[in-house]
Amino acid sequence: MTGYREAVVDLGAVYANVAHLRQVAGTPHLMAVVKANAYGHGAVPVARTALAAGADWLGVADVDEALELRAAGIDAPVLAWLHDPDADFTVAITRNITLGLSSARQLRQVAEAAAALGRVADVHLKLETGLNRNGVNEPDWAETFALAAQLEQAGRLTVTGIFSHLSNASPVDDAEAIERFERGVALAADTGLAPSLIHLASTAAALRVPAARFSMVRVGIGIYGLSPFADQTSQDLGLTPAMTLRGRVAAVRRVAAGAGVSYDYLWRAPVDGYLALVPLGYADGVPRQASGTAWVDISGHSHPLVGRIAMDQFVVSVGQERVTVGDEVVLFGNPETGVPSATDWADAAGTINYEIVSRIGRRVTRSYRNAVDGAAGGTRPGGGVRPGGGSR
Repeated sequence: MTGYREAVVDLGAVYANVAHLRQVAGTPHLMAVVKANAYGHGAVPVARTALAAGADWLGVADVDEALELRAAGIDAPVLAWLHDPDADFTVAITRNITLGLSSARQLRQVAEAAAALGRVADVHLKLETGLNRNGVNEPDWAETFALAAQLEQAGRLTVTGIFSHLSNASPVDDAEAIERFERGVALAADTGLAPSLIHLASTAAALRVPAARFSMVRVGIGIYGLSPFADQTSQDLGLTPAMTLRGRVAAVRRVAAGAGVSYDYLWRAPVDGYLALVPLGYADGVPRQASGTAWVDISGHSHPLVGRIAMDQFVVSVGQERVTVGDEVVLFGNPETGVPSATDWADAAGTINYEIVSRIGRRVTRSYRNAVDGAAGGTRPGGGVRPGGGSR
C-alpha cells in the first residue's frame, strides 16, 4: 500500500466491464466516458484500457479534459460537449477533438475557428429531448440543421454525429424522448445532413432500452463496474467494481462508556471499548453525510463509523477488538470480497454511487493493477501514477 490514503483501480475490471457492455449493447460503436478524471479513476489509464477492450470513442465534458488525453498520446476519437460561452475552439480543432454543439451560436464559433485555421471541424449536434439542459431546442432544429448543412457545404465543418441524453425517469419518459430524438434525426436527414454516429443511450439505456442504442452507446458508470439502477447490483449486471478506497489505522485508543467522539458528540460510547482513527475525511471525498451510518472493513471485520466525519479523519468503533496501528481499512471496493461497496456508501450518505467515486480528492494516491498494454501510464492531476502495481 502506498501511503495511508489510496484508491486502487483494477484496470482488469475496467477492461472486462467495457468488453461486457460492448457485447450487451451490440452497437457498431461504443464510447467510453472518461470525464471528471474517469469518474475519479484516472482518465489516461482508464481511456487506454477501454480502447484496448473495444471502445472506439472516448467522451469527456470539456476540451481541457480532451487535451489531457491528447497530451498523453491518445489519438482515438474524443467528443467534448460542454463549452464556455466564449470558448476558443482553435486548439480543439487543431488536436482533432470532436465538438458536441448545442446551438447555432456554437456552430458559427466553430466555423469561424475552422476557417481561420484552414481546417474542417468535426462536430456532433446535441438535441434537447427532455432533460432541459444543453442541446438544441426542438423549435430551433430546422434552422440549426440548415445552418449546419450550409457550413458543411462551405467546407467549414462536418456533422458526423447527432446525440442526446435520456432522463431515466421512467419508461414512458424515455420512450417519449426516443420518439423526439428520432424526429430530430429524420429532420436532419431531410435537411441534407448524413451523420453516421447516432447516440442516445448511456449505461442505463445501453443495458435496458434497446430502442435507444442506435449506432453508438456512451457508457460511463458501467465501465467502472457500478450499477446505475436501484434494483440491480453490479454483480446482477455482470460488472465488477474497479475502485477500492483504502487507508490505514493511524491511532487506537480505549475509551470509557459515555465518552463522546468527534465534533458535536453525535455518538457516545455505550460501553467501554476501542476506537480506531482513520486519516481520510471529507477533503478526500469521504462524504460527511455518511457520519454515523457507513461502515468499513478492517482486516476482514466490519466496523461502524461513529461521530462526525471530519475534514481529514474519521473514527471507527471496533468494540473489544484490538486493532493495530497500520492495519488496512477498506472504505469500499468489490462487495463480493466482503467489503462495503460504493453503493453502500451512497446509501449511507443519501446520494448515488457516481458521486462517491467521482469525488475522491487529489490527496488520495491512485495506484493501478492488472494493467493492459501499458494502460497505467500517464499522470493524474495532483500526483503520480504508479505503473501496473498496487496489490491487495
